[in-house]
Amino acid sequence: HVQLVESGGGLVQPGGSLRLSCTASGFPYDDYCMSWFRQAPGKEREGIAGIDTDGTTTYADSVKGRFTISRDSRTNTLYLQMNNLRREDTAMYYCAAGRTSWWLLLNVAGYKYWGQGTQVTVS
Repeated sequence: HVQLVESGGGLVQPGGSLRLSCTASGFPYDDYCMSWFRQAPGKEREGIAGIDTDGTTTYADSVKGRFTISRDSRTNTLYLQMNNLRREDTAMYYCAAGRTSWWLLLNVAGYKYWGQGTQVTVS
């Protein structure tokens, strides 16, 4: 069955860094777009970084220049390197997989599979 398992979240001070990982199984990883979403309390889930099957990436303005998404086809793992973290980055972070188009990489509607989330707290 399909599994997306995130790890790497935690508590970090402003200006610090974290790297999130998401290990995928149960579906043809290389054929799926992958993205990171986040959701803060009382807010909607937002797409922050996406990567297409050919490696094309896109970022939300709020994280551009600070976060980097990457994928490893050998290990079916998705990464999110987060640098210069800010208090407003505090949220639950989710990875997602879907067959979507690159211009919709940050649209929640394009994703079929979701992980359980990992908490990132910047304080």
